[in-house]
Amino acid sequence: MPSPTRTGARPALLASAAAVAGLLLAALPASVSHAADQESCRPDGLYRTPGVDVPYCSVYDSAGREKMGSDHQRRVIGYFTGWRTGKDGKPAYLASDIPWDRITHINYAFAHVDKGNKISVGPDGATNPATGMTWPDVAGAGMDPQLPYQGHFNLLNKFKKQHPDVKTLISVGGWAETGGYFDDAGNRVDSGGFYSMATNADGSVNQAGIDTFAESAVDFIRTYGFNGVDIDYEYPTTMKDAGNPLDRSVANARRAGLVKGYAALMKTLREKLDRAGAADGRHYLLTVAAPSSGYLLRGMETFQVQKYLDYVNIMSYDLHGAWNEYVGPNASLFDDGKDAELAAAGVYTTSQYGGIGYLNTDWAYHYFRGSMPAGRINIGLPYYTRGFKNVTGGTDGLWGRAPSTNCPAGSGLTKCGDGATGIDNLWHDLDTAGKESPAGSNPMWHAKNLEKGVVGDYVSDYGFPADTKLTGTYARKYDSTLVAPWLWNAEKKVFLSTEDEQSVRAKADYVVDRGIGGTMVWELAGDYGWNAAEGQYEPGSTLTTTMYEAFKSAPPYGATRATTDMPSEALDVGVDFGQFPLGDSNYPIGPKLRITNNTSTALPGGTEFRFDYGASAPGNAKDQSGWGTTVIRSDHTGGNVGGLKGDYHRVSLKLPAWQSLAPGASVELDFVYHLPVSTPSNWTATFGGRTYALAGDLARGTTVVGPGPGTPTDPPTTPPGEPGDCAEPAWSASTAYGGGSVVSHAGHVWKAQWWTRGEEPGTTGEWGVWRDQGAC
Repeated sequence: MPSPTRTGARPALLASAAAVAGLLLAALPASVSHAADQESCRPDGLYRTPGVDVPYCSVYDSAGREKMGSDHQRRVIGYFTGWRTGKDGKPAYLASDIPWDRITHINYAFAHVDKGNKISVGPDGATNPATGMTWPDVAGAGMDPQLPYQGHFNLLNKFKKQHPDVKTLISVGGWAETGGYFDDAGNRVDSGGFYSMATNADGSVNQAGIDTFAESAVDFIRTYGFNGVDIDYEYPTTMKDAGNPLDRSVANARRAGLVKGYAALMKTLREKLDRAGAADGRHYLLTVAAPSSGYLLRGMETFQVQKYLDYVNIMSYDLHGAWNEYVGPNASLFDDGKDAELAAAGVYTTSQYGGIGYLNTDWAYHYFRGSMPAGRINIGLPYYTRGFKNVTGGTDGLWGRAPSTNCPAGSGLTKCGDGATGIDNLWHDLDTAGKESPAGSNPMWHAKNLEKGVVGDYVSDYGFPADTKLTGTYARKYDSTLVAPWLWNAEKKVFLSTEDEQSVRAKADYVVDRGIGGTMVWELAGDYGWNAAEGQYEPGSTLTTTMYEAFKSAPPYGATRATTDMPSEALDVGVDFGQFPLGDSNYPIGPKLRITNNTSTALPGGTEFRFDYGASAPGNAKDQSGWGTTVIRSDHTGGNVGGLKGDYHRVSLKLPAWQSLAPGASVELDFVYHLPVSTPSNWTATFGGRTYALAGDLARGTTVVGPGPGTPTDPPTTPPGEPGDCAEPAWSASTAYGGGSVVSHAGHVWKAQWWTRGEEPGTTGEWGVWRDQGAC
């Protein structure tokens, strides 16, 4: 999540839960109904903690949709940051400035993981923005005297009393505080943060650290009246040097275990929040801010944590910026087939990618749609700009170049983009040398003033002379295929990627048309409004209101994951994609698919499994183990200019005819695909004339059963080795084969375990180079 450099004291305490427990619990609803009724409100695909009567109906209706108020059919989630206090001489943005009647959720940014692995907002005190600071001279920002703490948390709860449908979540981490935190003097403590709390130095899961954090998170939200926890971990990926450069010494050493640690963290949080919710009579939300970059997601395996989340907020921004030379939109909705960064990487010309451009919101949405109902997904919108200077080529700068070797100190880059600076970089960070980081980062209200040729009266607060004059004209441009506006200053060769009413309305319509749960914005303080008396744009709620108006009478969001009818009976058969190669070695993406029979009856040879994977990857997935994986239906084919047209590819694969799967046994096959997908879903198993769902999908309305009577469980009578029709190429004694090569020979499919030539399949023994994959 983008965030400016913190200056001054970082926030405060975890107050005594006992001091406020009576006050907060008095406001909670009475425990509602019994387990069967609660299950009717559970969202499709959401994990339920075993043995816990989770009060889902306190948050969800009988269709599993979130209750947000009659005029809020979709979510509008706003990040509210703790550092815009006005105490540093810059404009404040307080809880009293939030358009409470236009939003559904507020994520407070940020808490952090302290050196003891507990959630924290820093030490208490009068300078603590979260719990101690006050604003006695600001209209509407008076404290609620009934609460035992002050600061932002006091104001958030004061306004929640007036707007009881709005939920608040504490967001933990962010770009600057994933691997460390800021102490009360404003200095960063490189503690390891999420990386060391969830994953040990040897890559194993740090369950003790996770338990400590999760227990403290429960105490925290009870103490301060939050409705849940939002995890902004940037990033639990196996890609090297992926997160904040300050964290790399900790993160890179743990790369092999970060995904497992992340999954353990989210499972533990889900279970502890569920137990607390059952005790308190309310369901506590668990959400994440998730990356949208195909590069980062490739190293996050299949994003296995989705089942633990009430919803995911996609950070579908920062898709282009000054970390490289390619000039493009911050947050385009669609691909246009011309993305210069993707073109340079050969994405449009390499057939395995299917011509699919993956640096856009639509691609990111379809990645998560592969494993979640549309209504449990929210797309991200930036209320800030990104931009470049000294741009050459492109159309009004779009898809041009802006290379630089003058990269920010501490970035670890020797080549980067030439980011815009000065008046074009109002919300800039400082690098580790204390200098301005060139990025073209501005609140949208400042960008609107640049567009209008206005020098706002606030510029002196940011270190510019009051008589500052603008150079050149900032002409608004718009690409309707991308759904992306930008400002182009031809004289300065400055490109600033923006958002405005036209793009936000188009994105809101996209949300409505596809049944998506809603939107998330970073951050509320960047929105704009026109002050006619002052003749300038100032912080306001224009973009948030645009979304509210589009959503208030929209139909309910999509609450089911499958797009075709699924069986109501489910088998306890486990499926897992694992053993992903590390980082850049994971291409093509090659996990092992493990299928485990947890029932008491053998699954016969020939059992057919089907599943869906998201259209974020082309429909060319296959296995290399002789299971005959076939894509039997594609909701989208070809490139994705203007958006992917459907959600899924449907896959069929079969247990080899000669191989039954005994109770408790597992089987593995090698799987291959070419762009990232989230956890494949909507599984079925068919044998003995009956089709079942799989329990691991956690679908609403399914009952776990054993295989029905009369199910054939005996091995097939056709002897193994009986020749058949083999699709794989025939083995040749003169051909050299690498590890993983698959051939046919003597009616069987064979897989090479390592390089070989001249060794005949069937003669090398059980531990030899050729492994028998079954009859053709």
